[in-house]
Formats: sequence, C-alpha cells, structure tokens
Amino acid sequence: MSTEILKTSTKTETRNRQRAAESVVNIGLFFNSILAFVKIFAGILGHSQGLLADGINSVSDVIYFVVVKIFVRLSGKPADSEHPYGHHQLESIAALVVGAFVITTGAAIFWDSVNFAFDLFVGTAPQRTVRMFALVVALATIISKIFLMVHANRISQATKNLAISALARDHRNDIFASTGAATGILLSILGMTWVDPVAGAVVALIVAKTGMDILREASSDLMDNVPSKEIADRIHELLYDMDQIESIEGIHAHRFGPYLVVNLTICIDGDLSVKDGDKIADTVESTLISGLEMLRKVYVHYHPAHIKKTKIDL
Repeated sequence: MSTEILKTSTKTETRNRQRAAESVVNIGLFFNSILAFVKIFAGILGHSQGLLADGINSVSDVIYFVVVKIFVRLSGKPADSEHPYGHHQLESIAALVVGAFVITTGAAIFWDSVNFAFDLFVGTAPQRTVRMFALVVALATIISKIFLMVHANRISQATKNLAISALARDHRNDIFASTGAATGILLSILGMTWVDPVAGAVVALIVAKTGMDILREASSDLMDNVPSKEIADRIHELLYDMDQIESIEGIHAHRFGPYLVVNLTICIDGDLSVKDGDKIADTVESTLISGLEMLRKVYVHYHPAHIKKTKIDL
C-alpha cells in the first residue's frame, strides 16, 4: 500500500470515528437533558426522594456531556507541529472529566440519601405519599438508558474511544440509579418508606466505584503505561521469522487516544552496513503496522548484537 493511499485511508477512518463518537455524545446529551427536567419535576411533584436524586444525577450528566462534547470535537483535530501524533489524548482527558463527575455525583447522592434516611429514623422527615407517576418516570428512564448504553458500548468497541467507553459505563450507572429509585418508589407506595433513601445510598456507592475505575483507566493512558503482555507477545510473534534480527531488547508503547506508537530496540549483525540496517528497520516497521491493529507509528533502534539469536517458543 502506497504512502498516499495509507494517509487517505487513515484520514477517512479518523473522520468516521469522529462522527460516530460525536453521535453518541449528541444523543446522550439530548436524552439526558429531557430526563433531567422530567425526573426533577416528577420527583418534586411525586414526593420521591430517590427520583429527585436521580434527576440531579441527570443534571450532572448534562454538564459533563457538554464538556465531553468539546473534548471529543477537539480530539479530532489533525496533527500539527506541536502535536505530531494528533490530539487523541484529549479523549483520555475527557474520560478523566467523566470519572470526576461520576464520583462527585455518587458522593452527593449518597450524602443526600443518608440524611433523608436519618430524618426518617428520628421522625423529622415530612410524611408524604409517593405518587404512582414517579414510578412510571423511573421505569421509562431505565428503558431509555438501556438503549443509550447499548449504543455507546457498540460505538466504543468499534472506535476504541476511551471517552465514549466512559459514557457507556455512566449510562450503566444510571440504569442502576434508576432501578434503585424505582424500587424505592414501589416499596414506598407499599408503605416501606425507608427503602427509598437506603436504595439511593447503595446505588451511590456503585456509581462512585465506577467513577474510580474510569479515572484509573484514563490515568494509565496518560501516564504511558508499558504495553500489555499481549501486545509484546504479538510483536515477538510478528518478528520471529526475521532472521536478520538477533534479539529484541526493548519494547515501549505509548497510547494516543485509540492508537499506538511503538519504540523498538533490536540487535542485528554488527557487520551489516548502515544501509542494510535501515532496510531491516523499514521491514520491521511495515510488518508491525500491518500486523497490529491501531498501530500508527514505529520507531526502530538497532545496534550490533553480542549474542546469537535463540528461538523462543511463544
């Protein structure tokens, strides 16, 4: 494949990936805006603490969906002199924003639920009957969030976009939150008023845990974690039959959004010319790029080998 064809293919792939990611953000922003208004309105009129807390959760969703929308749009900017690998790292930054909002929302819902449960225990909470339409709103929220989660999951798996993956997990959290709210509403209607705030507190802990997972994954990408064993094994496998390579001394991979950049150190025959060494390096680069999905650049360093290559079974 020629360089021009490869560049054109990469640009087309990047544009398609960008459109898919933006569609997830736009759909999520639209639905969350509607859900935030409806749940807060229904929570107040329906006297449901759980649904009101879930509505506040949706308000935070709207805020950070706007933030993610900005970051996802910026991540699609082409490479320039200051960012030779593009701006895909902004996806990891967007995931950090999502994780921080998820944790904050979980903490707020937990605190509010515990306070309300305490008020019920001491008898200071107002005695209000939860309305049936609050349950209908909670169930409708669950159905819509299942649709949003499935859609976001499908796009994140296809594009390897960390920010979209974080949004998919947040949709899953919302399913848990709305399920807790629906359970609390149903049992409150049946007379067990204490279940509503307790269910909200449990769901809040699950939400906060997922936020921590999102933060940890995004931080790992930004800190340039070493490549996984699977990637290292695959590189050894692809280069195994190249007799010109005496040994592989080091493999370092860096993530740039969904893409990989690899720095590779190999040992070759010291009697070879620089021109021959350069040919070997070019062959290594083309072999890895064609054999490793999402790999966009390979830097090959070579120097004379001091020992003969020994074949290692992978």
